[in-house]
Amino acid sequence: MPPAPSSTRAGRAPIEALKLERLRGLLREVLPRNAFYAAKLSRVADPAGLESLADLADWPFTFKDELVEAAAAGRPGNLTWEPARYVRYHQTSGTHGRPLPVFDTAADWAWWMDCWRVVLDRGGVAAGDRVLVASSFGPYVGFWSGFDAAVARGVMAIPTGGLTSLARLELIRSLGATVLLATPSYALHLAEVAADAKIDTAGLGVRLVIVAGEPGGSVTATRGRIAAAWSADVLDHAGATEVGPWGVGDPRGDGLDVIEDWFHPEFLSLATGGPAEVGELAELVLTTLGRTGAPVIRYRTGDVVRPTWASDADIAAGACGWARLDGGILGRTDDMLVIRGVNVFPHAIDEIVRGFPEVVEHQLTASTRESLDELSLAIEDRLDDPGRVARELQVRLGLRVAVTAVPIGSLPRFEGKGRRFIDHRNHSRGDA
Repeated sequence: MPPAPSSTRAGRAPIEALKLERLRGLLREVLPRNAFYAAKLSRVADPAGLESLADLADWPFTFKDELVEAAAAGRPGNLTWEPARYVRYHQTSGTHGRPLPVFDTAADWAWWMDCWRVVLDRGGVAAGDRVLVASSFGPYVGFWSGFDAAVARGVMAIPTGGLTSLARLELIRSLGATVLLATPSYALHLAEVAADAKIDTAGLGVRLVIVAGEPGGSVTATRGRIAAAWSADVLDHAGATEVGPWGVGDPRGDGLDVIEDWFHPEFLSLATGGPAEVGELAELVLTTLGRTGAPVIRYRTGDVVRPTWASDADIAAGACGWARLDGGILGRTDDMLVIRGVNVFPHAIDEIVRGFPEVVEHQLTASTRESLDELSLAIEDRLDDPGRVARELQVRLGLRVAVTAVPIGSLPRFEGKGRRFIDHRNHSRGDA
């Protein structure tokens, strides 16, 4: 079933009406079959009769730890149907806690494809394109769903699990791949490997790089480096195994739109914990509207965003009516640092460092000395001049960061989610 398009002529009202209709339908299917949500919503009177999305504010949140604990305890966990109906298994990466097993039915997987259709439409992926998926796959859903979405679109989908970076570059060249799907880190790493091998990535014919799996596609400096390296547009995309492919960017600009045809977003102010104002730093909360086999309702993603909305007049003029996240995902609530009274996210430092084209790779470390948090930054710098990076950090963030240059190639590279932030603060305090 293809997604019903949101109106671009009548403001937000049709979007809200579509979401409410879909949420009511999901709840009618899920309750009371899904034991997890039947218990969680037991104090909500007639959930499937929800009169307004605003009423969700009185419903309980869902946290990842709850889902992990339910699965680890051997209970059905967050599953609506009997086990025989589930045909796909994936798990979260465990970057932020224990891995979570997630199962999907055939209908749920078709819903994933509906969401991905929006991503491919934004990138103009059409007949004649060839999509190379630069991933070892494994149990992580993002690249499997992207691969299957390319197949469903009717374009050539090229898997590269287990291949070296050079072998992937050769496939791009020999098969004439026009679209590259990778993490931002790996798209840059492929370009680095190509440069060392005297391969001109800008001349390979890739016209679009779809990036996912980590922030970066909406970081101006990072997307600029990817675009320049590949001579291609860069399309940001966001999703989560336990939620689905919920966000899509613009091939020629920063930021993400929440795919509100299939997800209802809420935004919790980091300052007050209540509903966030336009442009305020907030935690993203998502409710799925079409994944009945493993739904999430009011799920606390932990992603820090800055939401905005187009006016009804802008929507009437053709602007997208979905919630817009300026700058994409700005960080994680559990990654926010308070360094000598200054609040800072690793994402902000990444954006500054990526503005130095001579810096090949970097790694940020937080630690505690004499009860005070401090930061240090290691960079692979072709100019061997860490002082200029330290000065820029102090000017832009008001922070003194110890920046040191390390040999080129000494810092880790990542095919999956990059792990450039190491937090030793708990260990330093003796409570880890």
